[in-house]
Amino acid sequence: MPRSGRRGMGMDLQPTGHLSPVPSRAQNMYQPVRGFFHDILHTQYRAATDVYAFMFLADVVDFIIIIFGFWAFGKHSAAADITSSLSDDQVPEAFLVMLLIQFTTMVIDRALYLRKTVLGKLIFQVILVFSIHLWMFFILPAVTERLFSLNTVAQLWYFVKCIYFSLSAYQIRCGYPTRILGNFLTKKYNHLNLFLFQGFRLVPFLVELRAVMDWVWTDTTLSLSNWMCVEDIYANIFIIKCSRETEKKYPQPKGQKKKKIVKYGMGGLIILFLVAIIWFPLLFMSLVRSVVGVVNHPIDVTVTLKLGGYEPLFTMSAQQQSIQPFTPQDYEALTNEFERQPVVAMQFITLYGYEDIVTARIEGSSGSLWSISPPSREQMRRELQNGSSDITLPAAARWVPLSVVHMMGVLASMPCPDPPVHPADGEDSYLGVEVQLKRERSGSGQGSDSFLEWWVVRLKDAPARDGNILPMVIFNDKVSPPSLGFLAGYGIMGLYVSIVLVIGKFVRGFFSEISHSIMFEELPCVDRILKLCQDIFLVRETGELELEEELYAKLIFLYRSPETMIKWTREKE
Repeated sequence: MPRSGRRGMGMDLQPTGHLSPVPSRAQNMYQPVRGFFHDILHTQYRAATDVYAFMFLADVVDFIIIIFGFWAFGKHSAAADITSSLSDDQVPEAFLVMLLIQFTTMVIDRALYLRKTVLGKLIFQVILVFSIHLWMFFILPAVTERLFSLNTVAQLWYFVKCIYFSLSAYQIRCGYPTRILGNFLTKKYNHLNLFLFQGFRLVPFLVELRAVMDWVWTDTTLSLSNWMCVEDIYANIFIIKCSRETEKKYPQPKGQKKKKIVKYGMGGLIILFLVAIIWFPLLFMSLVRSVVGVVNHPIDVTVTLKLGGYEPLFTMSAQQQSIQPFTPQDYEALTNEFERQPVVAMQFITLYGYEDIVTARIEGSSGSLWSISPPSREQMRRELQNGSSDITLPAAARWVPLSVVHMMGVLASMPCPDPPVHPADGEDSYLGVEVQLKRERSGSGQGSDSFLEWWVVRLKDAPARDGNILPMVIFNDKVSPPSLGFLAGYGIMGLYVSIVLVIGKFVRGFFSEISHSIMFEELPCVDRILKLCQDIFLVRETGELELEEELYAKLIFLYRSPETMIKWTREKE
């Protein structure tokens, strides 16, 4: 073919300059994105890593920040302490939703880790990043009416979450480990791992939840009960292994008695702990009442006097300006007045200090008119004129805030003829009072309906300078501080039942029925059993499920046969 023809044919194949093919441009954008995700998802040529423990720790820290800093995620008007809401049996909906979302993300993260799904982790990471940034920088400022830069708690939560995002990205970049063998706390056999593992086992439902999730999202032939059995055996063997390593590191010479520093250090602390638990409720309630208790003076006192089931005769209130605190001189005068009285009076007074006592000065004239129907009025008149039996006038006091209040100056039981009314001579513990009905003609109308009536109560032997004033000495029990209210609300018996007995049952487990576990805990060398448990984990991860079942049967036979257990746990020569 001529050269010119080839040149012409080549020119025909070239696109014109002003026409840019759309598929070519889209392909140029698609290829790098496709290559990026391909490199992320295909990690067989990279060294896998395992940072799940650090991701879980970051989630736990965020969980704690939500609990103790929830006020920063609501409106300013709702910036209340979450503990006070929970003590009132109230759970804010936003608080519950945030905790559930945080807990759900932790469960999903665990499931992806167990399934080793890098693609699922990538999708979950992208969704979480977009949703959290949308919430933190757009939704949260609108809800709290506060800029993100001014919300310190939200900034701290976001900082910890960014650490979680970095760890997750590193996990996605390197890929999940091919084998997940046991708990990450059981990799070493030192004191730190032992204490952390024991603390992990003490968290309620955490061990059970982890075991069930591992069983659900791990390929295995074992049933849930068999799975739990293997986990329990592995945990006990790990604890025994740590104990044996400690004995090797700090050997005890044969025939030598224990050192005093060990006996008094460990035994003394246990004795102090047990004594403190036994006497904790009494000591706590005494300290709350006398040392850390908060004085709780009433700010409003209302006195109501009734005659049987009829309308109240007298109702009057005293506010803060009429409620005067006791001074040391008043307290000394009070004790001098009652020191010759029966011992019970002084025992009661000495329970309180002068700062716990106030004097409420109640105006003797009723604050409301006496409204009673004519038939009830006539019936009451007949009962009073009968005089065959005493009529009791109960006096009720209502105070704010609610506290335990004892009133000195209780009205006596008295027969009451028509006004003026004088009490009968009562016991020495009562004060003489007069109850009198006042009547005044109204400005309009004639007859009995044109009168206004109200009752007046005053002390019989009151000084003239006091006028119609009823003094009431009020003893107020101290209340616990808000931070200790959840414990003080139980009372002494409640603390003994709910705390002391529960802790006592927990402690009893360390000192009783030890003989039943000798054959499972007094094992000189547990390396072979520990290796058998790790072999079960290993064959499970490699997909050898039939071999997993055989090794589990071997482990169960080992625990059923004391002779075989003795052979397996002998010291290595």
